[in-house]
Amino acid sequence: MAMTSRPGKSGPNRPGFARPNSGQLGDVPVRQVTVLGSTGSVGTQTIDLLLGATPGRFKVRALVAGRNAKLLAQQAVALRAEWAVVADPAAFAELRDALAGTGISCAAGPAAVLEAAAMDADWTMAAITGAAGLASTLAAIRRGKAVALANKEALVCAGEVMLRAVAEAGAVLLPVDSEHNAIFQSMADGNHDAIERIVLTASGGPFRTASREDMARATVEAALRHPIWSMGAKISIDSATMMNKGLELIEAARLFSLHETQIDVLVHPQSVIHSMVCYHDGSVMAQLGSPDMRIPIAHTLAWPERMATSAPRLDLTAIARLDFEAPDPIRFPALRLARDALKAGGGTPAILNAANEVAVESFLQRKIGFLDIVETVERVLEALGTPNAATLDDVVALDEAARRSARTFATARAA
Repeated sequence: MAMTSRPGKSGPNRPGFARPNSGQLGDVPVRQVTVLGSTGSVGTQTIDLLLGATPGRFKVRALVAGRNAKLLAQQAVALRAEWAVVADPAAFAELRDALAGTGISCAAGPAAVLEAAAMDADWTMAAITGAAGLASTLAAIRRGKAVALANKEALVCAGEVMLRAVAEAGAVLLPVDSEHNAIFQSMADGNHDAIERIVLTASGGPFRTASREDMARATVEAALRHPIWSMGAKISIDSATMMNKGLELIEAARLFSLHETQIDVLVHPQSVIHSMVCYHDGSVMAQLGSPDMRIPIAHTLAWPERMATSAPRLDLTAIARLDFEAPDPIRFPALRLARDALKAGGGTPAILNAANEVAVESFLQRKIGFLDIVETVERVLEALGTPNAATLDDVVALDEAARRSARTFATARAA
């Protein structure tokens, strides 16, 4: 049961100003927004953009966090949010006390998270990471408005379920990942049938030039030391294994209705070209920019318009050179696993993601080695096969089974 504190008439059901129509948000005098995962990496950068936006352009309906009640309360007060929700019931008392006298409603627990996600906002940032964000992302989609998708696992684990909900609700998915946002921008003319292939770029992570032997000895600290991007721990490790690019490959196939053979991955260590679209007339459209997540977040927040940001401006003369190389399938087998999971379809991508989340957590807890992460994922995939996943319940069941299996393999490896 959700714990709530609601002064006044604030709540999740006040109507919004606009409904997307044929991919447009329309001329909305004030865009009402909700941020799911406001205290995470993407969430805090979204909050910074909202704080720096033209006064009166955005109205915050709800902010949702995991357990960081202190930061959530600070964000809610700064943005004059209507609602603040913390997923962990144990953090409710701290949140309630911090918001006392502010007029901001607060709540806690899984049911409250879903209620906040279902609020009638014009734009919702879905940035609750991992499989934990599936239900809330789906709740936001069912409102039939614009959902900025930063939780790639939503489409990886439950792609068919999510896309069916998008179609039924008439919602709009706006990709936030820098790679998918770059593809989205490069497809601005809407000529999907002319696409020959797309290219997702990858920095290569901290072990781009490391040997397998060095990677086998890699410490948690070394794996977290991303050369370009500042990210959370989980996605930093995914970047080091290149599993993040595998998950992005699956997401891209579903977002843009492309076959696996139409998606390439290219290592680009400068991380200036964020992705490319190759058309069958030989044209290549690419989106460039500084490696700063505020740029793709701002693109979705203001879409179909644009808004100013304080992100560093790209200076190609200072960069001087752009390098490209093919990913090494021997040192980075995660890409092969992701491609195989996409081709297998059904619930296989959900198994891939769940096993990876458990394996990454085991590595961060120093229970297994760096190379054991992908090896654990592969063993779970072999053990569970290629089951169907037609509903969210199916996905949740497979997620739980994959996590149990991954913990078993990780424990055995640690022993």
